[in-house]
Amino acid sequence: MNGHDRIQALVDGNAVDCLPLMPITMMFAADQFGVPYGRYAGDYRLMVEAQLHVAEKFGFDYVSGISDPGREAADCGALVQYFDDQPPAIDEIRALLADKSVLAGLRVPDPLGGGRMHDRVKAVELFRQRVGGEKLIEGWVEGPCAESADLRGINRLMTDFFDNPAFVHELLDFVVRMELQFAQAQVEAGADIIGLGDAAASLVGPRIYEEFIWPYEKKMVDALHAMGTRVRLHICGNTRRILGGIGRLGCDLVDVDFMVPMAQARAEIGPQPLLTGNLDPVKAIRHGTPDSITAALAQCHQDAGTRYIVAAGCEICRDTAEANVRAMVAYAQGHGG
Repeated sequence: MNGHDRIQALVDGNAVDCLPLMPITMMFAADQFGVPYGRYAGDYRLMVEAQLHVAEKFGFDYVSGISDPGREAADCGALVQYFDDQPPAIDEIRALLADKSVLAGLRVPDPLGGGRMHDRVKAVELFRQRVGGEKLIEGWVEGPCAESADLRGINRLMTDFFDNPAFVHELLDFVVRMELQFAQAQVEAGADIIGLGDAAASLVGPRIYEEFIWPYEKKMVDALHAMGTRVRLHICGNTRRILGGIGRLGCDLVDVDFMVPMAQARAEIGPQPLLTGNLDPVKAIRHGTPDSITAALAQCHQDAGTRYIVAAGCEICRDTAEANVRAMVAYAQGHGG
C-alpha cells in the first residue's frame, strides 16, 4: 500500500499493511531541505519541495501545507512579523480587532486572491501534481477559537467570553465562514484531508468550550465532510477537560498532545476516530533514544488500540536526531493496526 491508500483505508476501517506515519514536520522539514524557515513559510514551492524531501527520506505517508497560523489573519489585514528563520508571528498587542467595531466592516478575504491563503492553495495544487494518489495531501485551516484569538488577541478573547458573548459569537461566525471558503479552495486544489488547528481551545474550560467553541467546530467538521474531505483535529495542549466534546465532533483523526494520557483520550473520545500521537516532542523524541521512543510508541499504540497513527503530540522539533525520527518510522512500518 502507498501512504495515501494506507491512511484512507484505516479511516474507513479496512485492513492496512502497517500503521500510518503522520508526524507534523515544519521547521524540521525546512532544515532537512536546507532552506531558512522564513522562505519555507513564504514560498509554496519551497514548502512543497521540503515536504516531499522529508516524506521520501523517512517514508512518511503524507505531505502537509501547514506552516504557521498567520495566513488567514494576514490576508484579513492583521499585522504579522516575519523572520528569516522562524515562523511568522501575529502582533497581538496591535491585533486587527483590538477595536471590536472593526469586525463590522471586515470582509472575508478571497483565498485565491494572491495572498498567503492563496500560497497554501497553490502548495496543495502542486502536491497533487507531484504525489497525488501516492501520499495523502493535507491542507490546513485555523479553528474557530484559534483564529478568533489571532484576530482579536488571545487575552482580549478570553475576557470577551464573559464580558461580551454576543461579540464572540459574531467573531466566531465570521471565522467559520472564512475558514470554510479557505478549506473549499484547498479541497478543490487537491487536498485529501483538512487539518483543523484550534490550539487556543485547550485554554478554556468545559462550559465555555461547549457554549462557544464546540458548536462552531462542529459546524466546520460537518461542512468539511460535506465537501468530501477528511478532517484532522489538532488542539495543542491539555484537552483532558473537553475530550468528550471532541469525541462528539465526528472527526476522522484526532491529534492527542502529550499532556493527555492516550488511554483517557480513547475512553472519552470514543472508538471511532483515529488517534495520533502522543509523545512529548521534546522530552520523548528530541531528548529520547530510539529504544525509549519505540517503547513509548508501543504504549501509545496499546492505549489507542488498532485505530492509531504514529506521530508526536505536536511538531517534531527542528533539531531532532534523524535516528530518533527513524525509530518512529521503524515502529510504524513494523506494526499493523
